[in-house]
Amino acid sequence: MPVFLLIRHGETDYNKKMILPGRLRDVHLNHRGRMQADLLAGELGVAPIKAIYASPLERTMQTAEPLARALKLDITTLPGLLETDCGEWQGQSVKKLRRKKIWHSVQQHPSLFNFPGGESIVECQQRMVQVLESLRQKFSPQDLVACFSHADPLKLVIAFYLGLPLDQFQRLNINTGSITALQISENGIRMLMMNHDPSFSWDSFQASSSLVVNPAAKPSVIP
Repeated sequence: MPVFLLIRHGETDYNKKMILPGRLRDVHLNHRGRMQADLLAGELGVAPIKAIYASPLERTMQTAEPLARALKLDITTLPGLLETDCGEWQGQSVKKLRRKKIWHSVQQHPSLFNFPGGESIVECQQRMVQVLESLRQKFSPQDLVACFSHADPLKLVIAFYLGLPLDQFQRLNINTGSITALQISENGIRMLMMNHDPSFSWDSFQASSSLVVNPAAKPSVIP
C-alpha cells in the first residue's frame, strides 16, 4: 500500500502567539511559514509523488502550493484533513485556556474530551483515519502521496496507526513545515520518517523550548 507524506502547514502568527486558530478563515503563513513551504518544495520537488491532498484552510493550501507547482500537480482539497473543530476555543490564547478547569481534561484524558461547541478528540481521529483508509485503497503499494494537514489531526492519525493509546497522543511532536512518512499496508505499518523538519535550526529549537513552563508537564494543544 502507498507511503503517505503527512505534512503540517508552515508557521503562522497564530503559532507564534500561541493562539488556537481552529478553522478560522484568513489565517495565512507568515514569513517563516512561506520559507518552510519553499523548503518543502525544494526537498520533495524531485520525489515521485502521485497526488497532493490538503485541508482546505488557507495555511495548508499555501504550504502545498510551492510543491504543487514544482511537481505540476493539482491540489485536491479534503475536508477530512481539516484542523480539529475546537468550537468555542477557536481564536483563544493557550495562556487563557490553561486557566480553565476543563483544560486538564484535554491534557490528561483527551479520549474523553469534547471541545465546547466543537468535535471530540475521538471524532477527529476517526475522520483522519477514514481519509487515509480511503486513499490507501485508491493507490498502489509503490505510490507516494502527500497530505497537508494540522498538528493534532496528524498526531492523532499517527498515534492510531502506531497503536499508541489515544490518551498519549500528545507525546508525539509535529513541527510546522515538517514531514512524517508512514507506510500503511495490509501486512503492517511502518514509520519511515517522523517530524522531519527541513527548516530545523538549533536557534529555533531553543526558542520553542523556552515556551515550556514546566518541562515535566504534558504537552499543550498546539494550533
